[in-house]
Amino acid sequence: MESIFGIIALICAVWVIYDVWAVQKSMSAGKKVVWTIFALIFSIITAIVYYLVQKK
Repeated sequence: MESIFGIIALICAVWVIYDVWAVQKSMSAGKKVVWTIFALIFSIITAIVYYLVQKK
């Protein structure tokens, strides 16, 4: 069960980091760094918040 949670957390973190740096061209560098740090620390929660806030 822990390995499934870890895999989901990794996928969420990678998705947020990819979307922030590759897709969001108009986002400032400071915001990109903050989203990246949060994605590495709180991967699943950050992915949910990022989806609700940035992907309107």
